[in-house]
Amino acid sequence: MADYNRYGHSYGGGYSGHTPPPSAPPAPVPTTSAPPPSSYGYGGYPSAYPPPPPQAAGGFGYGFVPVAFPPGTHPDVERAFRAADRDCSGAIDEHELQGALSTAYHRFSIRTVRLLMFLFNDPASSSPSRMGPAQFVTLWNCLGQWRGIFDRYDRDRSGKIDSRELTEALRSLGYAVPPSVIELLIANYNNGVPRNGALDFDNFVECGMIVKGLTEKFKEKDTRYTGSATLTYDGFLSMVIPFIVP
Repeated sequence: MADYNRYGHSYGGGYSGHTPPPSAPPAPVPTTSAPPPSSYGYGGYPSAYPPPPPQAAGGFGYGFVPVAFPPGTHPDVERAFRAADRDCSGAIDEHELQGALSTAYHRFSIRTVRLLMFLFNDPASSSPSRMGPAQFVTLWNCLGQWRGIFDRYDRDRSGKIDSRELTEALRSLGYAVPPSVIELLIANYNNGVPRNGALDFDNFVECGMIVKGLTEKFKEKDTRYTGSATLTYDGFLSMVIPFIVP
């Protein structure tokens, strides 16, 4: 029987509706001095966010649209959501989410944002194309964990993860991804060229989410953890397409 670790660690998730979310575990405790705090802000919450949008004329806005954040939500995360929710509807669309996740140092691609929206949103919601505050907080905290992993394995502080660093980062999560697949992943974000390619943070998040998400889906079929499973054509397409179609 195959080693259970081939499928990575089993972590609980915060999705509502999908299979357990491909959230990242906390980064391993480094044995050497910790890297300098990231200016990106996910784990440590940036000190300066744009102010929340002003209340709309006539008294509408957050005074009339209840916005319930999970208990213990950091005030800066609340402010980030409110600043992104420009129409004060209590939910944000993909472009508002992109604005909330992007900073002056890095901009999330709309493809990554759409994948995150798919993974973290509630498919049973009456507005599946919009994300509420609870899902936003779950996503924000998950990205903080992924940022910690990214910073740990971006040892040359280039702001990118190359193929060797990506291999080590995925292995730290329990995924022994073969070199041929690593090359495909790198090439996917490098105009089809695997050599000398590297992933920036949002590509790394997308890549990691896909690897973990597809692995979780495959585990549902490989109940004996042998590393092989029998899939129907329809089942295969249903499993893969949501992860590759933006």
